[in-house]
Amino acid sequence: MSELRKDYIEGFGGTRLAVHTMGEGRPLLLLHGLFSSAEVNWIRYGNARILAEAGFAVIMPDLRAHGESEAPHDPDAYPEDVLVDDLKRTVAQLGLADYDLGGFSLGARTVVRGVLAGLTPRKLVLGGMGMAGLSGWARRSAHFIDAIDRFGSIERGDPAFVAQAFMKTMKVDRVAARLLLTSVDDTPPDAIARVTMPTLCVCGTDDADNGSAEELAAALPRGSYAEVPGNHMSSVTFKDMGRAMVAFLES
Repeated sequence: MSELRKDYIEGFGGTRLAVHTMGEGRPLLLLHGLFSSAEVNWIRYGNARILAEAGFAVIMPDLRAHGESEAPHDPDAYPEDVLVDDLKRTVAQLGLADYDLGGFSLGARTVVRGVLAGLTPRKLVLGGMGMAGLSGWARRSAHFIDAIDRFGSIERGDPAFVAQAFMKTMKVDRVAARLLLTSVDDTPPDAIARVTMPTLCVCGTDDADNGSAEELAAALPRGSYAEVPGNHMSSVTFKDMGRAMVAFLES
């Protein structure tokens, strides 16, 4: 069975970022979603193992302010697109040249912006992401900032209740998370034409949190779409996610 390994690299401003790796073979760099971690999005429910057993070295950083990575409270640690900067530093420090790249939700948004900033993976995987999630980030960000600002007082039935519950479960550093949310930019729809590598948009049947993944796949020059069970929270818990990724990456 594939062993899980953990290392640390240096992100923007010297922030220490945890990087979890499983498997040997072709490098596949995967970013998790907001308030989550590599453990929750990729490892716990078996999708990293599916990919590792298919012959990939699955490299899974914890984003700054998440998981086992540092969560600085200094606003200077969160300049515009700091996650893209961290991603580029990860690729450089790990010496990745011929690799595949993917992400879920905030991770998907980050890898798209990484490609637009010059990264050149062979193939790209976008999980839980639609066109509206790329171009309408300001609205999504405001929703999560509101959940942080009202944390502890949000009652069941409130649109922010699920975000509050997830932050509690994940023990999110809300000061750092709030700063991070202000650093992420919208990606205009016309920029998608510059994402030219084969790209899989994989999304839960009941996940419309970031708009239509089918619409995004159709807008990408070499996009394809795969549907898996679940909603935005649960789709990563089904092994269908990992299997869809393997089928795409091996094609």
